[in-house]
Amino acid sequence: MGSEDGQAAVELAALLPWLAAVLLVAWQLVLAGDARSSAAVAARAAARAVAVGADPTTAARERLPERLRRGLRVRAGEGGAVSVSVRVPALAAPLDLGRVRAEASLGAAR
Repeated sequence: MGSEDGQAAVELAALLPWLAAVLLVAWQLVLAGDARSSAAVAARAAARAVAVGADPTTAARERLPERLRRGLRVRAGEGGAVSVSVRVPALAAPLDLGRVRAEASLGAAR
């Protein structure tokens, strides 16, 4: 029975790095989803700002969490359409995971 306990401990020790990697990937996906959701909220705020003649970049920045503000890009297009993109935060500093983008428009008044 003692050797079986030792084998179980070795198997668990071999499994822990894989479990940690899976958890890190899952958390990174959560961060990417949060960035996408935050970009959508910021895009709607920017579209409202365009509709009332205010600055869309300021409106978007105010709606973003602090951690996403540094990589903010706002583009106002035709008819009040606004595109907001933010960088996806990475768990490991040297990784560049790209950007997520969201678009919003309040539509043209007729």
